[in-house]
Amino acid sequence: MFLPETYHATLALMVLSMLCWGSWANTLKLCPNFRFQLFYWDYSIGLFGGAVLLGLTAGSIGQAGPSFVTAISHTSPSIMLWAFCGGVIFNIANLLLVAAIDVAGLAVAFPVGIGLALVVGAVSSYLVSPAANPLLLFGGVALVALAIIVDAMAYRKREATARATTTRGIVLSLVAGVLMGSFYPLVAHAMRGSDSPGPYAVAFFFAIGVLVSTVPANLLLMAKPLDGKPAVDGADYGRAPFSWHAAGILGGAIWCVGAVANFVASGAHLVGPAVSYSIGQGATMVSALWGVFVWHEFAGAPRAARLLLVLMFVFFILGLGAIALAPLY
Repeated sequence: MFLPETYHATLALMVLSMLCWGSWANTLKLCPNFRFQLFYWDYSIGLFGGAVLLGLTAGSIGQAGPSFVTAISHTSPSIMLWAFCGGVIFNIANLLLVAAIDVAGLAVAFPVGIGLALVVGAVSSYLVSPAANPLLLFGGVALVALAIIVDAMAYRKREATARATTTRGIVLSLVAGVLMGSFYPLVAHAMRGSDSPGPYAVAFFFAIGVLVSTVPANLLLMAKPLDGKPAVDGADYGRAPFSWHAAGILGGAIWCVGAVANFVASGAHLVGPAVSYSIGQGATMVSALWGVFVWHEFAGAPRAARLLLVLMFVFFILGLGAIALAPLY
């Protein structure tokens, strides 16, 4: 399998994961009026397909470790379970976060959900596999978390009428954040030790967890949407144009590329899972860049909102730099 041999290659993979995790949601914008629950069927298929394709390509070349097929066939049931549970927890967190955004808006869901996920994931992953300078690592995590909060403040300034913060939205954001920060330590545990099958096999079993859990979780959210909207008509899935289904599959594949890149960087043992996860969670800033420069979400926004965006990027760059330096000192 392919594994990076230098820190620069590992850093490039972590940055790739951040770019992919911050960009996949653009595919949803290509599907106007397509309910997220219907989009998610294609997303989960694309995620699983991406894990298989990357395993058969990057996971089957190079001199490090066994090939993808060999690694899968020799994976112990306990490691399969760790990776599978990581996929299930991530999937539930992802669905709840989207519901929280629908209920409470970006200005509440992102700082509470992603900010909490960043802190929980970084601390718990560091406890599983301590690596890197803790002062630089957690100082950088604090700066990135602050950037996420400032990003939310900018979105709130942009809104003409601020959405009322409901208890339901806050609770959904909190639960999503805790779960989103809890899946990565399970993945890190699956990649620990001499009996680990490697990041590509772990990503495969992780993707199975996502695919399997999507069926009951998404069916429930279709019947009982948490955002208070009417139940989703499953027949609309078949009526959707092919381009919408292709966009959903592409979105899942893009997220999977980011996940595999992140797992490979962490599995190379040059930086540790806490650093890899923390840089990956900088995806929130990448999505903000898409919103500002491509989708023009802040066109006509008040000056205060634009100033907050500048401040957000300053905090983000400083935090990302500190996290990137943590393994070197």
